[in-house]
Amino acid sequence: MLKRSLHPVAPAPGRLVAAGTGLVAVTYGVVRYGYGLQLPTLTTELGLSSAAAGAIAAGSFAAYCAAALGAQRAMARRSPRAVVWAAAALAAAGAVLVGLSWSSASLAAGVLVAGSAAGAASPALVAAVGATVDGRRAGRMQAVVNSGTGVGVALVGAATLVAPDVWRPVWCAAAVGAVVTAAVVDRSARWPAAPESPPASGGAGGRSLGRAGFAAAVAGIGSAAVWTFGRDLVTVTGGLPGRTTAALWCLLGVAAVLGALSGDAVRVLGLRGAWVVTAVATAVGTAALALAPGSVPVVAVAGALFGAAYTALSGVLIAWGTALRPHAAGRATAALFVALTAGQAVGALATGGLSDVVGPQAAFWVGAALLLVAAGVVPRVPDGAGPGRQRADRPASGRTGTVGARTDGASAGGASAVGTGAGGASAGATASGYASSSAGEARTGSPSGPSGSTSASSSASGSTQRW
Repeated sequence: MLKRSLHPVAPAPGRLVAAGTGLVAVTYGVVRYGYGLQLPTLTTELGLSSAAAGAIAAGSFAAYCAAALGAQRAMARRSPRAVVWAAAALAAAGAVLVGLSWSSASLAAGVLVAGSAAGAASPALVAAVGATVDGRRAGRMQAVVNSGTGVGVALVGAATLVAPDVWRPVWCAAAVGAVVTAAVVDRSARWPAAPESPPASGGAGGRSLGRAGFAAAVAGIGSAAVWTFGRDLVTVTGGLPGRTTAALWCLLGVAAVLGALSGDAVRVLGLRGAWVVTAVATAVGTAALALAPGSVPVVAVAGALFGAAYTALSGVLIAWGTALRPHAAGRATAALFVALTAGQAVGALATGGLSDVVGPQAAFWVGAALLLVAAGVVPRVPDGAGPGRQRADRPASGRTGTVGARTDGASAGGASAVGTGAGGASAGATASGYASSSAGEARTGSPSGPSGSTSASSSASGSTQRW
């Protein structure tokens, strides 16, 4: 009876991943990026200039950063469960305010509140998935949840296609969706019993996290052009009809779902290769939009490429943060997403200002160039970092920490791993991507233990295998 009272519903990884994807769809795809998708209608109805639209977007990005930093602090003191509900509350409140907005000021307030929700959602969901999903599948499932952005963008695009001028019901529906998906996440996750461990400061790991943050910030500046002004570019500059651009943005959202493959990209290409490929592909999509904003085939291909590449890029950031902070993956993700979004805040302001001075196409070319710069800042994971690296002075112990980071050779985030046997002998091979002990693994333990881990795995063999 005691166990039932503490855990009314058994953890359900599949349901958690589905609901987490839905929560990301609402907090990112609808209430964060939906603003840019609906910008042409909002500009007409509320009389926004490019500079004002860019300022509102920048404010939304800044609110995201504040929420993500707050989520970091909250997760150091309490369960990510509370942070999930905070994200849902912010999304619902902001979406309702946007849906009822009557002026540019009320619109700005709603967009700021709603935009902050994603900052709280990401780190909490990373922690929930890591603690609930088996370590061998965690990296892939993190990427699936992260791809919810594309689902949300596609839904907003479809709604805009059906009723271009009816945007208020979309935001009101998003408020309901945020609460419903958060409730399912709450009931499906195996929540850590203890807060995340604070990441170590300084040293090679600290410098590497700073490098990752710089790469994320530059990528954010470059990607802001498409997310904030992409549809405006092809509608106003390109002269494409509103329904056509809505359909094209649906395609962007559907393609963004392919970002779920980012976990496999890390496994196949390695962390460095995956980062370079996704950043360059995002740059190419941005440049193609600037090159021919009035061509339907070009916009279709460019939008699809951008959507898939950007979502995969953000998934690679999750893997990068997990590799550097295996015992505090949620907080590391929050830090990198803060950097990404701070860059987008700067990028939205800069793109809006440049568009008024030199034209939107030139501003998009600048964004593409900055994404290429970000591609050149390749990941550096120091020796001993990453969830898959065993230390010779301790036995394999299975899942540790509060987000399901594994020490038995599994890399939840797709980092480079070196497997070491339970007896201290190295397997002598480096497994890139998701690796796991291949023999003698048994799940033990209770739903929550003193250390906050949700299960323990023991390995009778030091061999590793990819999956």
